[in-house]
Amino acid sequence: MSTTVPAAAVPNVTGTANLSLRNLYYARFGFAVVWAALLALTASTLNPASVALLVIYPLFDVAAAVIDVRTSKGMRATGPLYINMALSVLTGIGLAIAVSVDIPAVLRIWGGWAVTAGLVQLVVAVLRRRLGGQWAMILSGAISVLAGGGFIAQAGGSEPSLAILAGYATLGGIFFLVSAITLHRRGVR
Repeated sequence: MSTTVPAAAVPNVTGTANLSLRNLYYARFGFAVVWAALLALTASTLNPASVALLVIYPLFDVAAAVIDVRTSKGMRATGPLYINMALSVLTGIGLAIAVSVDIPAVLRIWGGWAVTAGLVQLVVAVLRRRLGGQWAMILSGAISVLAGGGFIAQAGGSEPSLAILAGYATLGGIFFLVSAITLHRRGVR
């Protein structure tokens, strides 16, 4: 008895991973833009709305990484995603504490997260480069590292502001959108 499976019945793991990654990137873009708009409206002080937004962002990042790991089984990039999850959970906890101190404390925690998460994003994107659409993620990771240093520097300045985080999230969202569109185009071909 033959156990040969027709080629059409074998799932395309790379195609499925691209589709899942593309959809995740679209969702991350949407979240980042909405989050940034809401933060821009509430960023003048640490108030209940801005505090909730600050803590929600890294928790959303954890959820996105969990989805990414589940849909990327068998790919080399899952190891760094676990590191990203741990960093984001620690950041959520750190932000929950920092909001009771002041805006500079928040910027320091966020800056540290941006640096470390940016490095992880760089590694993940390099490991996934053959999937396509990762040049934007590589660029986003590098910019995140630089921006994180900027947040830490601004924390020591005379007028630290949460508004800068809205711009950071928007730019990150745009990079997710570019990657999603690139993966979408690649899937259509």
